[in-house]
Amino acid sequence: MESPVSSGSLRGEISFWADRTPVHEAARRGEILQLQHLIESGACVNAVTYDTTPSPLHEASLRGQTQCVKLLLDAGAQVDARNIDGSTPLCDACASGSIECVKVLLSHGAKVNPPLYTASPLHEACMNGKSECVQLLIEVGANLEAHDCHFGTPLHLACAREHLDCAKLLLKAGANVNAAKLHETALHHAAKVKNVDLVEMLVEFGGNIYARDNRGKKPSDYTWSSSPTAKCFEYYEKTPLSLSQLCRVTVRKAAGQRALEKISKLNIPPRLIQYLSYN
Repeated sequence: MESPVSSGSLRGEISFWADRTPVHEAARRGEILQLQHLIESGACVNAVTYDTTPSPLHEASLRGQTQCVKLLLDAGAQVDARNIDGSTPLCDACASGSIECVKVLLSHGAKVNPPLYTASPLHEACMNGKSECVQLLIEVGANLEAHDCHFGTPLHLACAREHLDCAKLLLKAGANVNAAKLHETALHHAAKVKNVDLVEMLVEFGGNIYARDNRGKKPSDYTWSSSPTAKCFEYYEKTPLSLSQLCRVTVRKAAGQRALEKISKLNIPPRLIQYLSYN
């Protein structure tokens, strides 16, 4: 029986191989000349293995090998190919934090919101604290409320991993601060990791300190008595938000940061815009 290796697969044609190919290795290592030679010799750029980085494009994206990504795409690599978990090369590029790879993939038509049941590219960027990727994904229309059955929304992930800069970008772009995963909000995550800065930021953006998860617990129930986080929640429970804070929360909920940017073009005092956008 003829093996898949000897079947003479053409560039761009899907081929399912159990073993890694020289194209995979060249893409992983960033060996541009070797990869170019393999492509010119007719090697298949869509050869798929059974591991978590099945295609050469997944390999190059995960390793941040921008030039290899370009070569593979120009040779017909499928930009939205899936791995065994359903993730695309864009997901891998966001996980690695390679902003250049992300830009190349997007310029070749990679879906910023692929129909996944797992973590989206935005989830991956937030999980790994890649704020530059988060900002770019937001600018090109990433779904801020994309839901993963394990992680919840990107905001849940950013808070669970204590990536304050990513969380702030999401909130300023209009992410729902009270989105729930099994009734668990971002504030529950902030309480569990005992991060006072996260708690304060989430409350400033309208986080509900009285929200209860599926166990009936409030965020403060996950803090240690007399700890800085517990004292922070105690302060907010005893001190309602001021009128100005409530107004700011209302503006954010109604408009999000994109609308505020449009408002900034109007004849409104800069200090007011800066105050509303929580810089």
